[in-house]
Amino acid sequence: MLQTPYYLIDKSQLLPNMEKIAWLRENSGAKALLALKCFASWGVFDFMSHYMDGTTSSSLFEVKLGREKFPGETHAYSVAWADHEIDEVLANSDKVIFNTVGQLTRFEAASRNHIRGLRVNPGVSTSDFDLADPARPFSRLGEHDPKDIEPVADLITGFMFHNNCENADFDRFDDMLTLIETRFGPLIKRMNWVSLGGGIHFTGADYPLDRLAERLKRFAGENEIQVYLEPGEAAITKSTTLEVTVLDTMFNGKNLAIVDSSIEAHMLDLLIYRESAKMAPNDGPEDWMICGKSCLAGDIFGEFKFPKPLQAGDRLSIQDAAGYTMVKKNWFNGVKMPAIAIRELNGTIRLQRDFGYDDFTAALS
Repeated sequence: MLQTPYYLIDKSQLLPNMEKIAWLRENSGAKALLALKCFASWGVFDFMSHYMDGTTSSSLFEVKLGREKFPGETHAYSVAWADHEIDEVLANSDKVIFNTVGQLTRFEAASRNHIRGLRVNPGVSTSDFDLADPARPFSRLGEHDPKDIEPVADLITGFMFHNNCENADFDRFDDMLTLIETRFGPLIKRMNWVSLGGGIHFTGADYPLDRLAERLKRFAGENEIQVYLEPGEAAITKSTTLEVTVLDTMFNGKNLAIVDSSIEAHMLDLLIYRESAKMAPNDGPEDWMICGKSCLAGDIFGEFKFPKPLQAGDRLSIQDAAGYTMVKKNWFNGVKMPAIAIRELNGTIRLQRDFGYDDFTAALS
């Protein structure tokens, strides 16, 4: 049995997402690129590459990782490219997407022989959090006005729109795509490709995949473009757990269990968005608050139910721990980073990577 804490990527749980992506590609004509900002654990890239078309990035390092580890297309996007990195970005990508007209014109000469795109902000989104809303007031994420895009339209061949966020409502997606077509339609018709970004929860239960496929196919056909999607959470949802061990228990008005992990260091998005972790099983007469081992007072995974009182040595399994976890893990308090393990389709588990003191010191100076 592996020493906790560790993330356990289960290929048998990853597979249903991959199969839905493959079905959507086949029936819509859209291509699917893994969003590395959400999930970059390359130990399963060979498996995922059979069902997806490549990767999309947010930085030079993600571009290089996609090119080195994931067969297929490599799209390079960043909110801003630096002078000293643009040559390496171009050398490691198939398409480069600029965030602004300013960046496009600044690097026009350097990227002249490259396939280029521009991020466009339609001004609407599905985000419930201002922190993550690309259409928030004064947003820096993409160009907003068709009048600003028109003068440089001949310098690019595609657009990238990213305005969905955990959107499980097809009708909302449909309405926003219609808005995009209405506002930017003449410009879109001049392009060869359009990426609709990520945040579309199309691998979720009961999502109308057939309606999505028809809408994407129609959008592509009417505009004579290649459509791309950039699934992050949709690709890896429910595929991974964070396995932890109870180190200590106490009672302070509630039953508390301290585990060998940390929400701030290992599941940071839960802290940022004030969300609870998911636990399985979560049933029984015993109510317990599961707490991290860092010194942060609010380092709490959540409150859950158990069949019997917890005690030191008990192992717990925190669910849905793939997206925005491993890419955000950190060394706060010097708490040991969880290892990364992979469960193969035949049920065997292999340790992909462990992290120790040398990794801690190497991240500092």
